[in-house]
Amino acid sequence: MKEVVPGIFTFTNLVLGRVYAIEDPDGLTIVDAGLNVAAKRVVAQLRQAGREPGDVKRILVTHAHPDHIGGLPELQRLTGAEVICSELERPVTEGKVAIGMVSPYKEMLEARRIKPPTTLMPGTPVDRTVNEGDVLDEVLGGLHVLITPGHALGHITFWQPERRIAFCGDVMMHLVDRVGLTLPFAPFTPDMDENRRSVQRVASLEPEVLLFGHGKPLLENTTRRVREFSTRVNRP
Repeated sequence: MKEVVPGIFTFTNLVLGRVYAIEDPDGLTIVDAGLNVAAKRVVAQLRQAGREPGDVKRILVTHAHPDHIGGLPELQRLTGAEVICSELERPVTEGKVAIGMVSPYKEMLEARRIKPPTTLMPGTPVDRTVNEGDVLDEVLGGLHVLITPGHALGHITFWQPERRIAFCGDVMMHLVDRVGLTLPFAPFTPDMDENRRSVQRVASLEPEVLLFGHGKPLLENTTRRVREFSTRVNRP
């Protein structure tokens, strides 16, 4: 568990994907839950940092893909935390509706024995849903909800305007420094054109700190780099 910026931490050795912890006055808020192996690793790292599972008060879900909610059932069980996601992602998070990935790459993935996320996930009850424009006043001094679809229908970016911090989920990735920012993997993104518009929206926020679902947080020259990336991927 490492501090990214004051009051925000990320976890290590989760196999795939990022999970973040936000230190709030009433305890901790977790953003996303990683794969199913992540839950116990997150709790172990919390304990190493002198915290207990019960210190986690909320788990925020950017979108209901396996690498973001696979660990959610176990993490919720261990912490007793409130689960919050978008209204559109709720049925998938609760295991009532399949992810419903509609991708032109589906047959290619199946031929390679890679299963696209089109099956039901193990469900976790959702305690609260949020929509565009809602504000989570109890998180990070006021965390705003922006619906940024494309990679998932109800994908959320969580935005803290005073500190200019954005948790952008999988709207974009930052996997390799020398490569820079990239779009999410096409086979797992049903509407890439819509996702490009979401990139543009995140860039318009002019973030100073950008926290990804995959890759190293962006902490320097963030606004310029995201704006340049948005211009490139949205070029006619």
